[in-house]
This record gives sequence, structure tokens and C-alpha cells, in this order.
Amino acid sequence: MLKDRYLTKCILEDLAEKMAFVGGARQVGKTTLAKDIVASHFSAPSYFNWDSRNDRRMIMRSDWPGNADLIILDEIHKYKKWKSFVKGEYDTLKDRFRFMVTGSARLDLYRKGGDSMQGRYHYYRLHPFSMAELTGSQRVPALFEELALSSKSNNDMLLSLDRFGGFPEPFVKQNERTLRRWQNNKIDRLFREDIRDIRQIRDMAGIQLLCDMLPERVASLLSVNALREDLEVSHRAVTNWLNILEAFYYCFRIYPFAGKGCRSLKKGPKLYLTDWSEIRDEAKRFENLVASHLLKLVHFLYDYEGYRANLNFLRNVDKKEVDFLVTADQKPWFAVEVKTNEIKVSPHLYYFKERLGIPYCYQVVKKPGVDRLVKGVRVVSADRFLCGLI
Repeated sequence: MLKDRYLTKCILEDLAEKMAFVGGARQVGKTTLAKDIVASHFSAPSYFNWDSRNDRRMIMRSDWPGNADLIILDEIHKYKKWKSFVKGEYDTLKDRFRFMVTGSARLDLYRKGGDSMQGRYHYYRLHPFSMAELTGSQRVPALFEELALSSKSNNDMLLSLDRFGGFPEPFVKQNERTLRRWQNNKIDRLFREDIRDIRQIRDMAGIQLLCDMLPERVASLLSVNALREDLEVSHRAVTNWLNILEAFYYCFRIYPFAGKGCRSLKKGPKLYLTDWSEIRDEAKRFENLVASHLLKLVHFLYDYEGYRANLNFLRNVDKKEVDFLVTADQKPWFAVEVKTNEIKVSPHLYYFKERLGIPYCYQVVKKPGVDRLVKGVRVVSADRFLCGLI
């Protein structure tokens, strides 16, 4: 297990001035980050978990240790009035305590209504382990500059990450039986403890069935109508369920880039899973792994650096397609086409590079030992490319 996480320094810096909120998928390492890593930098940290009956009573009484210098509130978003409660405690005690809040659902939902905490927090999304984090090579890429890729081969690490995913427990143990049991437990607790505690869902069996269907639809255009027909429910129900699964970090969607010079096909998004180890198809699982690494980068650039970075894909009316495009302020930075073994450059990369003026284009392959520059497109092994991210 890593002794540190990529967000530690950022959170410690922000805690000096504001609250730090950390959201992320169940078992991605939020509690370890807060309780063991961030807390180790304080002299008297105090941890409270809303799921603990005793802790819950102390929270509701605002009963804090007098000598504490850091208050960690875990899963408090399960309390209906948590936003106003946290705001009140922070406003009253901010000169005495530092506050860190963690949870397995999106903690920025208050932006859509309720008590505003504008200017009182910094929000981070904690992601699973990545190649750069595991190899200790992560450094923030400079915006609109070429990525600093690794010159070393880390293919064994890539294969382990591809097979066991980036969640700490299964990755560290790297055991097939442990992985299967962990996946079953993760899905069960997602519905039994997380979603059920916060959302009123009449058809829990329906959303669970949808969850079972999504791994087969990864990396393809997502059709809500097709899902609606398969599940025999309304379009509204499927849309709502997808939003819930995304809010609890089970999956994420990326949308086609619509900019000048690109006649984007007005169709739906592509969907990926936060835990790519659930995906059986090798090519889809590998594309999902790359998507997750890129999303981790754009989230970090937004959450800490403040850049309006986004992850999209490219697809036009002629069905020319490139898997990913990373943008900042709606300006293309670099495009990525993912292949398992194909080192011949996709002609669609050349097309969009010229049409959109994309500064850098990469064709990322699972095959090790590849690093070539072909007419301005860098064809490179995934283990080297991913180490150039976060």
C-alpha cells in the first residue's frame, strides 16, 4: 500500500484556509487518506464516522475534543441536513479546528440548491491508483505542452493494474479470488448502504439490473433507449438511475466534443466504469483503464489547479472517431487513440489533428516497448504514456 496519496499535499495546503471535501467511490481509499495520511500531519486529529452510532451522537451534540486540531467527518452526507450543519460548525469553530469531510457520493451536490458554502471549502475527487502514482513519477503536466512520458518500461505494473484495477485492496493483494469477493461486496454495499441511505428508489431491483448490464456497454455509444427497452422501464427511470450511479462514482460518462471545425454527431455519451476490473473484454477494459487515467488528470487540473479541463471524445457525422480529447477552456490540448496492439496510426487521428489544430496526438498501445513519432503522432506503449499523467 502506498504510504502517501497524490492529493495529500494539496489537501494539507488548502486546510490552512478552508475546509477540504473529498469524494470518491466506495473503498477507493478516502478513509485511509483522511484518518491515516492527512491526520498524521496534525498533533491531535479526531475522526468521526456517521455510520457509527456513538460517533453520530457526538456529531449531533457538536461534542468535539477540546484539544483537537483536525476534525474529520466521514460519510456525514448521509445526514439529510448535513450541509447546514457543517456550515454552522465551520463558521463557529473555524478559528479553532480544521475540518475535513469525506464521503462515497458527490459532495458538491449542494451547488444545485440548499445552504450555500461558497468560499468555505475546496472539493477533491479521489481516484484509484494510477501508473504515475504507483511508480512515483507523477508530476502535474504543463497545460498545452507535450506530456513528459516515461523512458522506462513498467509493463508488469500496467498488467497488474489492468487485471486487478486501481482500488487499493484488490490491487495490493493481487489475488483472483480476493478480487471476485471484493467486487461482490463492493456492489452489495453500494446498494445496501450507500444508495439506499440517501435516495428513495422504488425499483431497487431495476437499478441493480442496470448496474449488471453496464460493463458490457463500456466504450460504446450509450443508448438510453436501448437500455429502457431491455429493462422495460421508462426513459426517465433509466436516466435517473444512470445519474445516481454516476453520483456515487460507480461509472462516468464522457461526451462528444463540439467545437469549431468539428461537425459533431449529436448522439449520446460513452460510458466507463470507475472499477475497470469488472470488464471481461480485454480491449474494452484497456480503453477504460486509459479513460480513468485521463479523467483523473482533468479532475486534478480542475479541483486543485483551477483549470476548466475536460475529457471528451471525437466523432463527426462521417463517423470518424478518436477515443479521447483533453481540453482546457474548450481548447484542444491532446488527443488519444487507444489500441491493444495496432501500431499503425489511425487515419482519424491525422484528420482531427489537422481539422481542430490539436497540438499533440498520441496512439497508446498495450504492447510494450513502443515509442515512435509518425508524422506528428506519437505511438507509445501505455506503461510509458500513463506515467506522464497524475
